[in-house]
Amino acid sequence: MRRRLIHSTLAVVLVVIAVFGVSLVIVETRTITSSAQQNVRSEATRLASIVDGRLIGGEPVNPDILAEQSGTKRYALIEIPGQPPIEIGERPGEGAIVGRAVGEKGETVTVEAPRSTITGEVGRSLFIIGGVAVIAIVAAIVLAVRMGNRIAAPLTDLAETAERLGSGDSRPRHRRYGVPELDRVADVLDASADRVARMLTAERRLAADASHQLRTPLTALSMRLEEIFATDDPATVKEEASIALTQVERLTDVVQRLLTNSRDLRTGSAILFDLDEVVQQQMAEWRSAYRSAGRALVCSGKQDLTAIGTPGAVAQVLAALIENSLMHGGGTVALRTRVTGNQVVIEVTDEGPGVPADLGARIFERAISGRNSTGIGLAVARDLAEADGGRLELLQQHPPVFALFLSRVAKKARDREEPPTIR
Repeated sequence: MRRRLIHSTLAVVLVVIAVFGVSLVIVETRTITSSAQQNVRSEATRLASIVDGRLIGGEPVNPDILAEQSGTKRYALIEIPGQPPIEIGERPGEGAIVGRAVGEKGETVTVEAPRSTITGEVGRSLFIIGGVAVIAIVAAIVLAVRMGNRIAAPLTDLAETAERLGSGDSRPRHRRYGVPELDRVADVLDASADRVARMLTAERRLAADASHQLRTPLTALSMRLEEIFATDDPATVKEEASIALTQVERLTDVVQRLLTNSRDLRTGSAILFDLDEVVQQQMAEWRSAYRSAGRALVCSGKQDLTAIGTPGAVAQVLAALIENSLMHGGGTVALRTRVTGNQVVIEVTDEGPGVPADLGARIFERAISGRNSTGIGLAVARDLAEADGGRLELLQQHPPVFALFLSRVAKKARDREEPPTIR
């Protein structure tokens, strides 16, 4: 790139010098020649006037007197009628410049100058023109080198940026070079780096979410298969197999939702669903795990509620809260459903130490955990809730109370508050 720019600039300068330099040489040569001929003619006229003056005054005309009065150093031939020719100076060779003049007494004066005077003047002009051309060429090379460096260096830098981007380093460099076209390329590369960074973040987030969200359904499915393996009762086997099939359906729903959310977190297919069914499903799935841990899982509150959301997503949010209480909480874990305004609320609380004071609202941020866990579960649960138009909040830190808010459509016959019931 740099070499091409230098060569192209030098070629343009040489063409300009060739066109204008040759023209200038021709014009200058003609000017010098014309000026020399004019000087010779003027010399002849002046010498003729001197001869006329001496002839009119009756004074003698000889070479020494004419040379002294005219001061000429050129060769001159004076031809006076009736007198022998008079010569002044040394006659030049062939190709001399000749100038003639005729006086009032009929005398003819011929002045000749050597061609070397013109050649010397032309040579000096050519030397000046050549010097200017060399200076122009040197200046053009310096300018081309500077412009080449100014353009080639940013292009090299942009190539390095593109190489870094291709190798996975998606940090934008935010470098600009003062050249609009190159700055445009830099803008496009920075925008591409931002898009690649977002894509990589989304891929890592999908992998983390998948590993976390698939763990709960797989754990529940494993427990059901263990129940089937441990019993010989056909009725129990049939019941556990039915529940296992439900778990497989939930696992399929989780996978589908992960793929959907990896494209857009706001593409949830919210519908009107029976909230009691989802709550009872979670109670059935987790009661065995709590029983194995020597703890209790209970549910109370308003029954026969409907809500707007995605049943699979709501089930995953509740599973995350119940699992969180199992791993980090203590004592009995209680689910309570209630209605507030045009929303239905599902609260999950336990008798454990609660959320540390230094976490607070940051408990929903990714990689934030107070018990050496991944810190993903609650962040994913919050995203799932928001995708359905709901929200997940920490209402109380000690004891911990997490609440899932969903829009509701109450049945006409069940639009009033009912006293809590244990079920």
